[in-house]
Amino acid sequence: MIPQLAAIVDDNVVLAGTRQALGRRAGRYVRDNPLIVVGIAIVLVEILAALLAPVVAPYGPLQQNIMHRLEPPEAGHLFGTDDLGRDVFSRVLYGARVSLPLGAILVLIGGLFGTLVGAVAGYAGGWLDETLMRLTDLIFAFPTIILAMAVAAALGPSLEHSILAIVVVWWPSYARLARAMVLSVGKEEYVTAARAAGLGTIRIMFSHILRNAMGPLVVLATLDVGNAILTFSGLSFLGLGATPPTAEWGSMVSTGAQEIDQWWLGVFPGLAIWSVVLAFNLLGDGLRDALDPQGRQM
Repeated sequence: MIPQLAAIVDDNVVLAGTRQALGRRAGRYVRDNPLIVVGIAIVLVEILAALLAPVVAPYGPLQQNIMHRLEPPEAGHLFGTDDLGRDVFSRVLYGARVSLPLGAILVLIGGLFGTLVGAVAGYAGGWLDETLMRLTDLIFAFPTIILAMAVAAALGPSLEHSILAIVVVWWPSYARLARAMVLSVGKEEYVTAARAAGLGTIRIMFSHILRNAMGPLVVLATLDVGNAILTFSGLSFLGLGATPPTAEWGSMVSTGAQEIDQWWLGVFPGLAIWSVVLAFNLLGDGLRDALDPQGRQM
């Protein structure tokens, strides 16, 4: 029992040392890449703003006061008021409760579907690979926002239809990347050994191939959250996304474009969109550097 106890103690010491080394490496990486800290901070602030909007917002998002319509930013209304006397600051906070979850949902649905399509195409090969990739090329042939506009216009303006429209055009990039990763990882020796051991196709796909190909897909998903929010806001700006009186950043910018003299109507929701896109781009760049052993210096 004593040798076994000594072995356990040695293993614990090794694990503790490994954790400390990883902690030091992570600390050095964050210190050398302060922009990722900025990205995390902005995302956390936006998430807190969305969660605490009912507490922080001084007014309801639909509360009107015609007597105070189109007032510039002041103490009572930090971001001013819109054409119906609604508080712009409150509507920006409540807009985060729409845009942030929708961006995550769009990336989650599009990413999962595209990854599945690409993984099946890369692993199966043959006519199935050719068919799925030609379908991907067909969607890639159209500009993303134009095709999303066409689908949303055909279905009618609503949150649900805009989500479906964006998902339709969002998955091909994940399919391409997943296929490339599956083709690359599928040539590794441990995958060949798994096949020789008689493991099933599904187990090999998820436990040995996709599990070791998730790094680039996670980076793409992180970058795409901001892009998805921007695309959804674009549809709302054009009247194909959120419908009034929903507090949503894109539709608020559209209102500001119609009231060009009242600059605060479009500037503050536009800054909210810009900050979220910037934050997720910083996070994506940081993750890409962290997951690329040749691109980082630790």
